[in-house]
Amino acid sequence: MELSETHTLPVSQQRAWDALNDTEILRACIPGCESIDPDGDNAYAVVMSASVGPVKARFKGRMQLTGIDAPNTYTIVFEGQGGAAGFGKGNARVTLEPASEAATTLTYVASAQVGGKLAQIGSRLVDGAARKIAGEFFKRFGAQVGGDATAPDDGPPAAAATAAQNTESTPAPAPQSDGEATEEPEGTAGTKRKKSWTAWISKS
Repeated sequence: MELSETHTLPVSQQRAWDALNDTEILRACIPGCESIDPDGDNAYAVVMSASVGPVKARFKGRMQLTGIDAPNTYTIVFEGQGGAAGFGKGNARVTLEPASEAATTLTYVASAQVGGKLAQIGSRLVDGAARKIAGEFFKRFGAQVGGDATAPDDGPPAAAATAAQNTESTPAPAPQSDGEATEEPEGTAGTKRKKSWTAWISKS
């Protein structure tokens, strides 16, 4: 499965980069995400719940940041198991380019492989679920970087939604995080603020 997309964010390139490296902002923006915690050099453990067609599961996965060129680009390498739901692995290259002083063009190209039940339900459903998750992510992310920092996991409030509408985007795919799955309902993420990826990267 290969996916690519471009979005225009209503903020400067540096602001967009900082937000992409803030684990608390990402946790609030990724649908079903429960936690993102440091797990080695430029690596993070992710726990999230997701539904792909008839398959609903809780995933535990790991993301590694490589090819870091702040504030322009990095590559996310991800892998993990979803138990009975299957497994997933792949990578996504994220690139930021200034569109103006107050706008940034974000482009990503992702490649992923899935197995188990996820593979059995067909690529069409998997692709559709990935696009839906990514579409919601960029809706929330646009609201966050546009000024609303408290969008709830079930979607941004009216003011945030208005800000999100100013984020021009094409339909969005996103590689899903993976990990061990127990087919249980989505949990509630902790609210303790995590250290930003930027802080961890600076130590390496």
